[in-house]
Amino acid sequence: METFPEDVLTRILAGVPAEHLVLVCRLVCNQWKDIVDGTDVWQLKCQQEALTERERETEPDSWKTVYFLSKRKRNLIRNHCGEEDLEFWEDVQNGGDGWKIEELPGDNGQEFPIEGIDKCFASSFQWCTKSQVIDLLAEGYWEELMDTDQPDIVVSDWYAARTDAGCLYELCVQLLSDNRDVITEYKSEIITIPQFNDANWNQIQHNFSGYGPGVRFIRFQHGGQDSVFWKGWYGVRVANSSVTIEP
Repeated sequence: METFPEDVLTRILAGVPAEHLVLVCRLVCNQWKDIVDGTDVWQLKCQQEALTERERETEPDSWKTVYFLSKRKRNLIRNHCGEEDLEFWEDVQNGGDGWKIEELPGDNGQEFPIEGIDKCFASSFQWCTKSQVIDLLAEGYWEELMDTDQPDIVVSDWYAARTDAGCLYELCVQLLSDNRDVITEYKSEIITIPQFNDANWNQIQHNFSGYGPGVRFIRFQHGGQDSVFWKGWYGVRVANSSVTIEP
């Protein structure tokens, strides 16, 4: 094998499942270990599996990390549109008549701009909030990744009013340590939508980067109410909340 062209061997190994590369192939010999620990084989795997769809201004520090993050990329918020009522949401504050799950577009509302989103959470005439805490280690991310690579954490939420009622909306996302201490946070202003509006859906998004070592949990909280204090569910509607770890 010492005389076998390394570039050919790299292409062969790039076709091996990632887990076998790390757990088996890496242990065969020093040459294979160097290839598996190197850059080329993982860059090839990313290209072969179409995991490099976004243009990069600079070469990533680790194509291996890019590969594993791309394979794990998903929305870490569960039940983000109310398909399971309030399941997985914690610290639920039901002001007024509380949260309600509504079919879209709902009364005096608009269809969601992304196909497949058919339900939303609707708030009431007093402040309604709810939150989720994401355990990053339990979701398959590892301490060295979060402490050294510190991949971008992108949070997003969508909110809308009814055409006949104004509303208030707020988003707060915290990155937490192992002891649930706050390392850093993003908190929006309280966003006001006036009465008699077009009821269009609005997206709010924030990107955490360079947040420092120690992040183990993410706490996502949003909420709002109506601004006309009408009994029922005339407050802000929220849907399609998301938290993703970006490669």
